[in-house]
Amino acid sequence: MTHDLTLPSGTPVAEGLAERAHRDPHRPRFHFTSPGGWLNDPNGLTHWKGVYHLFYQYNPLAPAHDRIHWGHATSTDLVHWTDEPIALVPGTDGPDRDGCWSGVLVDDGGVPTLVYSGRHGDRELPCVATGSADLRYWTKDQANPVITAPPEGVDITAFRDHCVWREGQVWRQLVGSGIRGVGGTAFLYESDDLRSWRYVGRLLTGDAWQNRGELDWTGTMWECVDLFGLEETDVLVFSAWDQGTTHHPLYWTGRYEGDTFTPTALHRLDYGGRYFYAPQSTRDEHGRRIMFGWLQEGRTDEANAQAGWCGVMSLPRVVTLGADGRLNQAPVPELTQLRRERVEVAAGPLTDPYTRLHAVRGDQLDIETTLRLAPGATARLVVRETPDGAERTVVEVSRAHDGAGGILRLHRESSSLDPSVDIEPRYGEVPLDADGRVDLRVLVDHSALEIFAGGRPLTARIYPTRPEEAVGVGIGADGDVSLERFDAWQMASAFTQGPRPMWP
Repeated sequence: MTHDLTLPSGTPVAEGLAERAHRDPHRPRFHFTSPGGWLNDPNGLTHWKGVYHLFYQYNPLAPAHDRIHWGHATSTDLVHWTDEPIALVPGTDGPDRDGCWSGVLVDDGGVPTLVYSGRHGDRELPCVATGSADLRYWTKDQANPVITAPPEGVDITAFRDHCVWREGQVWRQLVGSGIRGVGGTAFLYESDDLRSWRYVGRLLTGDAWQNRGELDWTGTMWECVDLFGLEETDVLVFSAWDQGTTHHPLYWTGRYEGDTFTPTALHRLDYGGRYFYAPQSTRDEHGRRIMFGWLQEGRTDEANAQAGWCGVMSLPRVVTLGADGRLNQAPVPELTQLRRERVEVAAGPLTDPYTRLHAVRGDQLDIETTLRLAPGATARLVVRETPDGAERTVVEVSRAHDGAGGILRLHRESSSLDPSVDIEPRYGEVPLDADGRVDLRVLVDHSALEIFAGGRPLTARIYPTRPEEAVGVGIGADGDVSLERFDAWQMASAFTQGPRPMWP
């Protein structure tokens, strides 16, 4: 995928990146981050012989999107990660000399194989590399690129990112793209050997003229397409892109059959928009659908350059199909092993607009609560609050006056006194049961914030200017709200202390 961030002129690019990143108070500690430099899309996600492998778009030379490599990390529990040798480095010549862009890993008869986008100038074409048995060392195919050009006779907006799977006796591949003047699309290809590909056609094409500017606009190009099945439903995930701007992840539910995808409904994947972007998923050896996304930054390029790092990987999520036909998402249960001190707040009605919870403090927290809202009521949870309340982030759940449904809102207007950071609110619909009950989980990890309400996620970034003081937590309500449970845990770091090597 593309991004328009560039390093400010005159900024040192490599010296001390890991050290500066380690010192930054906004750097998450239990989300995965690269050792320093730049991180974006999750790639090559797989559970291989009992080990989870997370590859990712990586620039070890600067916190800027330039000449992208493939970083690599492994885990046995989706919580603690080990940095592995960089998997792919742009060539000195050839189709990926300007970057090894997003792709996937497949098992080709026991041979681990990467399919990725090689970039040379403005050309982005599919390439292949094969790996060692432990997935640590990779050899690029001399035949690259394995598709030498986009489909003929189509005026495309872009052509990159891959979803590859085995179907019967053949391989199939989707390449994200867009048709100029029409909308985003996914081109379908077929191959016997992952090297020679036949163009089949468009799997599905969006309408760039419909809902433009809305939160479900499908864009002029689809990045990071991901097709998978859950129970009797097929899901097509993509990230809406337009003219170099990343917008938001969406998904179609429907039916994949033959050479087409027949959609039934379009949904927002995460209410945070670009703060959960370019997701990729895999089915692990336990049968779970595991998904990661890229948490973009909400501060300036200059701030990223000074910090020495840029980009966060989301917490791994388990994706299931809800009774309403939409996706439910939740952090993997393995994450609970990082929980330390637990604080329980007594259940009962929330009678005050706001109450500071002095027993709950921190910038690494996992909070679980169950709320019951009467029609027209609103509950709020405040995190990262300074003692004077000048900086605070507010998570709000409200129930419609007719009791029909709920809205999750994230208010970041006071999350930072820094006028240069993004503080736009985020919101989306959440399901409530017949009694107005909803389970809310909020994970705070310095600048990374992931919220799950009734299985619907909202991801964002926050940058308080007084991070050491912005550790307060509080709750409150307007209207009839009952707190049925409230538990909070301090979260341990997932990484050992000290800077990590940039080139492991």
